Amino acid sequence: MPNRLAIELSPYLLQHAENPVEWFPWGEEAFEQARQQQKPIFLSIGYASCHWCHVMAHESFENPAIAKLLNKKFISIKVDREERPDLDMVYMEAVQLMTGRGGWPMSVFLTPAGEPFFGGTYWPLHAQGGTPGFDQVLRAIADVWHARGDEMRENAKGIAQLLRAAIGEAAPTHSQGGRSDSAIADMRAIQKASDEAEMTLRQSFDRQDGGFGAAPRFPQPLALRWLLRRWRATGEDDLLRMVTTTLDHMAAGGVFDQLGGGFHRYAVDSRWLVPHFEKMLYDNAMLAVCYLEAWQATGEQAYAEVTRQTLDYLLRDMTDPLGGFYDAEDADSEGQEGKFYLWTPAEIEAVLGGEAATTFCEAYDVTPEGNFEGRNVLNRLGSVQSPFGRNEIAQLADARRVLLAERSRRVRPGRDDKILVSWNALAVEAFALAGAALAEPRYSYTAQRAADFLWTRVRAADGGLLRYWRAGQARQDAFLDDYAGLANAMVTLHETDGRHLGQASTLADQILTRFADSSRGGFYFSPKNDTLIVRPKDALDNPLPSGNGQAAMLFTRLHGITGRDDFLAAAQGTFHACLAWIEQAPTATFQLLLAAGLAESLMPAGKTPE
Repeated sequence: MPNRLAIELSPYLLQHAENPVEWFPWGEEAFEQARQQQKPIFLSIGYASCHWCHVMAHESFENPAIAKLLNKKFISIKVDREERPDLDMVYMEAVQLMTGRGGWPMSVFLTPAGEPFFGGTYWPLHAQGGTPGFDQVLRAIADVWHARGDEMRENAKGIAQLLRAAIGEAAPTHSQGGRSDSAIADMRAIQKASDEAEMTLRQSFDRQDGGFGAAPRFPQPLALRWLLRRWRATGEDDLLRMVTTTLDHMAAGGVFDQLGGGFHRYAVDSRWLVPHFEKMLYDNAMLAVCYLEAWQATGEQAYAEVTRQTLDYLLRDMTDPLGGFYDAEDADSEGQEGKFYLWTPAEIEAVLGGEAATTFCEAYDVTPEGNFEGRNVLNRLGSVQSPFGRNEIAQLADARRVLLAERSRRVRPGRDDKILVSWNALAVEAFALAGAALAEPRYSYTAQRAADFLWTRVRAADGGLLRYWRAGQARQDAFLDDYAGLANAMVTLHETDGRHLGQASTLADQILTRFADSSRGGFYFSPKNDTLIVRPKDALDNPLPSGNGQAAMLFTRLHGITGRDDFLAAAQGTFHACLAWIEQAPTATFQLLLAAGLAESLMPAGKTPE
């Protein structure tokens, strides 16, 4: 029998509508039940294309014994992190404070007031490898709540205070370290932080395979775009090599879909060979821009080709008939991670035959033993330093087209068909920039069409934005990244086609009205909401560009176009409010650093900090 999630719109929530767990969506009904019954709340946050969310759902949430325990001892709430990023932001910070790590599915235990007192991520059904089982966790929490509930409430109040100090109303600003209202002084401090960011990237850079830090290895398009601008400003060729080495290996690795285009979420190894197979709209939008800018910087046509393949993937597989872009594709198909993308030599021989199959298998590292669980992730890592000859490239292109057609007959991974404003805004910007730079009218048309869809269909009656659209309905008040992201996309469209400036300015005015922190500067992530224990402010990229970083970029750009003093004040106030974050974690604030670089370039002559 369906539970309360059956009437929801989110694909992730609907995935759990048949669970025996008596799930509540986030809302007052759940909290009222918790207060009346004096039960702790079990909050589970995930998203539709999350592999380990699927695993925990199958192991635990479909398990009658676990459901009975949850239903008897807890009020259970299920949240889609993409629908409610504000909740994800608050409770992920809580889990990280309590455990030192985070991830999804996120599992948090709350008081009836919504304050967290214990949390974690994925728990297996039963204990294994030193990890407690979910059954053990639930029984232990229920026992502790029964025996020491008042103590748990007091602990939760302390954690809530820590959250306010970390990401909320009491989060540090530069004013606590000696306030300066001078934009010049702030820019000098940001320049120093930029030097530290460069040093950190140099130290963590893998000169053999590209990328930063140890495995698992994530694409970092904001860092790469910032390095390109740093190279432009300094002339340090090594900075450009860091970018090109990373882009070359990513495009040659299994993290890039060699047949269908587009990037998977990350590589589990340091060589970019074996991906975690889910595909996210935001990754592909931002990486398309990254490769486009690398082509503009170097003239290497291979980068432009990766941009085209990535955008063509979004057009082919991720575009709604009305013009918006879907969120994500799962890692799994037919219950197996990556099955849709993997090949054996026999499968390729059956499709291509003879010499063509042999050539393809040699070029794309397809062997009888395989490179992933007995099958093969297609990759070109063996040819990064020795590119194919011209005739071979043409032959391989034909083979890829044939194999892509064959792959399309397989059972596709599940697709999250929500249309999120903030993620779509990144895609609009990518298509607009590529359309102009590559002289591709179809990309420009796609950008215009998607922007028009968001402007006309994902709006509230009062003219504000809503968060997402699905199946003919738009829901949920939008957040800072939705407003700032779409406004930035509108500015980019204005720069490429001369239109949309009025829409960008309207959205900017709404940001000032709905999100501004009038006392401390910068912007809250969420509109005022009494159900949140903390109204968060975000300055850190993770992996999406931060809301305040996007706002700083927007107001800097709009001031340069319109000359409006309030836009300049908003940009400068955001830099000042976020300066403590920039100084403490410069490699987590690249969107703010990109905005600051633009702001510095627009300063009047003689005012640029030395």
